[in-house]
Amino acid sequence: MTDNAKPKDATGKDGWIAYRPSIKILDCTIRDGGLINDHMFDDKLVKGVYDACAAAGVDYVEMGYKGSKKIFSPSKHGKWKFCDEKDLLEIIGEKRDGIKISVMADAERTDYHEDILPKDKSVIDCIRVACYISQIPTAIDMLKDARDKGYETMLQLMAVSVVSESDLQAALAIAATSPAMGVYLVDSFGALYSEQVRYLMAMYLKAMEGTGKDVGFHAHNNRQLAFANTIEALIAGANRLDATISGIGRGAGNCPMELLLGFLHNPKFHLRPVLECCENIFHPLSKKMDWGYSIPYAITGQMNRHPRAAMELRAGKTPDDYVAFYDRMAEEE
Repeated sequence: MTDNAKPKDATGKDGWIAYRPSIKILDCTIRDGGLINDHMFDDKLVKGVYDACAAAGVDYVEMGYKGSKKIFSPSKHGKWKFCDEKDLLEIIGEKRDGIKISVMADAERTDYHEDILPKDKSVIDCIRVACYISQIPTAIDMLKDARDKGYETMLQLMAVSVVSESDLQAALAIAATSPAMGVYLVDSFGALYSEQVRYLMAMYLKAMEGTGKDVGFHAHNNRQLAFANTIEALIAGANRLDATISGIGRGAGNCPMELLLGFLHNPKFHLRPVLECCENIFHPLSKKMDWGYSIPYAITGQMNRHPRAAMELRAGKTPDDYVAFYDRMAEEE
């Protein structure tokens, strides 16, 4: 079966349950993967990711963050922490049809009034604002600023696995009237099971009903469920899905793009360019950088904890000291 072959499902009808023209795929390889190495990817790698995604028919490439240079020193962080226009232009050159550029702006970590230019002066198409529930007021102001400047806007509600249902519903009610064009369910700690994804997706979809806003999903792979949970979110109604090439990302990584595109069987997507990128760029890189599933990340996922402690362990002298790490995490419960 070729990339573009349109299979038949169990009922004999053309297509799959996953085949919906409205599905949009966002590649966050450079943005989420940059959390491993302080966003110090070289231009050749970033260009390779952009070209692969364009050839694969991916809808958005998230190039990095709009981080504040007052908070994050350019001497300690790579250019993709800031995504200045000149750096973006060096990568994308003549912008390709069909693929859009996204950046993420963290609430309280972005000088958005100054650093996010009006859309007619930028190659960026979409601003994704990420916030914790307590930062909602700042996030709403950021979304309004971006929409007024002419951008597509998305809201990423982070760490919802540790948020009470009442607080989450209140946040979603605010999001439903916000300038965001869509809201993402984010499994920040890779802690969610499929039943929880299904339940939360229903909650998000109900909250956005009648607003015209999309609902998306962003997974982490602490329990090796990023791909499965992304499919669960898709079947439950998510129309925007995040993935990274070779699953690269902070800690345990993200939903692998090569798995997601292979599953979708959507003729607009092409798997081969992503596989080439895996082979030529990310397989060699995996020998130098540590990402993806490992037992310490599974432990933090099982305990619904931020993976920072596991990241510190993996970067230290005893990266495979699983039992001692488990005991320490259990004592802190």
